[in-house]
Amino acid sequence: MNLLPKDIYEKLEFDKVLALLQQECSGEMGQAYFENLQPETDLKSIEIKLKQTKELKLVLEKNDKFPFATYYPIDEDLRFLAIEGYVLSVESLQRLNAILLIFRDLYRFFSPVRREIYPNLFDIIRHTNYDNDLSKEITRVIDDDGNIRSDASPELVRIRKATQSKMREMDAVYRKLIGEFRQKGWLADNNETLRNGRRVLAVPVEHKRKIRGIIHDESTTGRTAYIEPEAAIDVNNDIFDLEQEEKQEIYRILRDLSAKLRPYCPQLADYQAVVFAYDIVLAKARLAFKMKAFMPQLVNAPHFGIRKGRHPLLYLKNKAAGKETVPFNLELFKDNRILLVSGPNAGGKSVLMKSVGLLQVMLQSGLLVPVHELSEMGVFESIFAHIGDSQSLEDDLSTYSSHLQNMKAFLKMANEHTLVLIDEFGSGTDPKIGGAIAEAILRGLNEKKVMGVITTHYGNLKMFAYRNQGIVNGCMNFDRDNLKPTYKMTIGRPGSSYAFEIATSVGLDKEVLKYAKKRIGENEQAVDELLVDLQNEKQEYDDKLKELSEKQSLLEKLIKQYDDQIKDVEFRRKKLKLDAKEFELQKTANANHEVQRLLKELKQTQNLEQTKKLVHSIREEQQKLANEVTQLNDDVYHSTPSVEKPIEVGLLVKMRSGNATGRIESLDKKEAMVLMGDMRVKVKIKDLVAVGEPLTAAFSPTTKHDSINRSANFDAKTDLRGLSMVEADRILEAFLDNAVVSSANTLSIVHGKGNGVLRKLVRQKLKEYKSVKRAFHPENAEGGDGVTIVEL
Repeated sequence: MNLLPKDIYEKLEFDKVLALLQQECSGEMGQAYFENLQPETDLKSIEIKLKQTKELKLVLEKNDKFPFATYYPIDEDLRFLAIEGYVLSVESLQRLNAILLIFRDLYRFFSPVRREIYPNLFDIIRHTNYDNDLSKEITRVIDDDGNIRSDASPELVRIRKATQSKMREMDAVYRKLIGEFRQKGWLADNNETLRNGRRVLAVPVEHKRKIRGIIHDESTTGRTAYIEPEAAIDVNNDIFDLEQEEKQEIYRILRDLSAKLRPYCPQLADYQAVVFAYDIVLAKARLAFKMKAFMPQLVNAPHFGIRKGRHPLLYLKNKAAGKETVPFNLELFKDNRILLVSGPNAGGKSVLMKSVGLLQVMLQSGLLVPVHELSEMGVFESIFAHIGDSQSLEDDLSTYSSHLQNMKAFLKMANEHTLVLIDEFGSGTDPKIGGAIAEAILRGLNEKKVMGVITTHYGNLKMFAYRNQGIVNGCMNFDRDNLKPTYKMTIGRPGSSYAFEIATSVGLDKEVLKYAKKRIGENEQAVDELLVDLQNEKQEYDDKLKELSEKQSLLEKLIKQYDDQIKDVEFRRKKLKLDAKEFELQKTANANHEVQRLLKELKQTQNLEQTKKLVHSIREEQQKLANEVTQLNDDVYHSTPSVEKPIEVGLLVKMRSGNATGRIESLDKKEAMVLMGDMRVKVKIKDLVAVGEPLTAAFSPTTKHDSINRSANFDAKTDLRGLSMVEADRILEAFLDNAVVSSANTLSIVHGKGNGVLRKLVRQKLKEYKSVKRAFHPENAEGGDGVTIVEL
């Protein structure tokens, strides 16, 4: 990914986010990873990393006790272990065992149920099998504290038992000697200590000739001699010999263990890679949990549809201080690619711009971001930022020269896949000249079709944004009554700097302000106000145009729905007629037995002429009915209007003979698999007809999420009393449909007692819904037979 300038991480404060991630890591490898983290441009890779972090964040939210612990890199240990004959140290084996134990716990964590719940998280470990024997071999030799077990080998057991026996013998010798010498006054206050790994007595120098033994050392003052008594020398020698034997036995044990582990070096490297991967995801999930971050909907193109976005670091700071962080909404698309933000100083312009840049870098680095889940964010190939003072003493560049150097690079390298972030655009030189150059640069960036967020105070840039497509004005709102910024953004109109209001609030001398207002002139202020009014009128016009467009779209859907209903009524009429004719034809077939009986009687009477006439009459009647049935059948099933859509996968359809709708999942010759709610039904294609998508219910940008709102606002009770049968049937069907869509659990239908007609209607209608679990009447105190409780 192309990032400008080199210190863009510091400009956007992404380095601080990386520092927080390093604090959340459990191992040095994870910390090193975040130290060199780079944003990506591959959407699939970004999506996988986001999903993994999202699932692990869910684990933390559910307090599902994800198993993880501190670990250390084992690359160096594995490199040496691969050398034939090399013996790993105890510390190296401890590091290997730590990796093995973490991997074992991770492997056990993913039960069959968790594998279904966290599929992307399980993918990290899915193809790596755990060998329990490796950890057993290590734990057989080393205990949890990192010491060699006494039972690591029979020889080690013998040596340590012998050592303990000699130590007890040594204790007895020293207890006896200390008691004897103390009685004689030959010992210093601290009776004994260690010198050269040997147990010795502390003896004042005036008595050292009185105790037979070896003098190992003297104190720095020369007043105390450290003597190993003659009676303890042999025992000390035995202990020393045993200690040497123990070292040799431990070396042999470690040598054998290293030889057993050597063939598994590649497998141990795989285990470390898995642990390292989970360390990264866990660090990201922990930080996302603290930030209340989510995974937005991804778009494989430059795009912003941020809802309730927050600056991550500002949110954490305010959270710790118990303050609220004001969220922002931002939508940039084809017609409005560049947002030009104006408004008062300290009003939040720079924070907004840096938030957009930081959120984008975080997202493309595989981090969840503090935005609403329904937000939409795209992917950029380049991110350019000019923020703050870029003065360079080394390159002999002033602030404005450095600004122009950056703009030169931006114009040269930018394209439609670039995000540009510029703070205080045009400042740093003469306002008129700086404003003109800034306008020319803005024109060039707009022609490059970049996306960007730019802050400014210049009126000519606000006017340029108003006149040119691709750029939209935005402002940070200001509370003029209290003379305080609100930190809320409004897109569609430019903002004022409110310099005079702020100067008044800080107590600047009135004469100074009066002179300043006189110097600025009325025209400058009038132009600013006119620009705001024009922008408001344009916004109002755009809103009305959008409303008319939505109404036109709805009208077309209503006309289509009306045509469909007419066709449906005609179909039902023909279907009823067909059913009646088929029934009549069936009756004639059932009467065939009676006809045969009459024919027998006629034959017996030898009235052949009358028999022929009767047979001919019956056949004509049956043939007429059969022809009518065939014609009606063709009208109903086979005469498809030219305006009907062809039946295909993904199409919304309904049954010709009912109101049940669903979406086609697959086609198999003359049959279709249709998903209706939670049920899959196999239906003949000739019994299906395509229908339009459901009508939207509101004229607002949030229309596509109305189903969520309906679910949240669904009333689980309806009252049918006083309605006619037709009205009650219609309202009840709509109520039950909404209940199923809203995933309601318990419904209450009030129908009254009366003569039981409505109660019978409710019972019949409930039989049409397979999602009904149980229907019953409550206690008399709650309505009795006049109310039906439905459990779905």
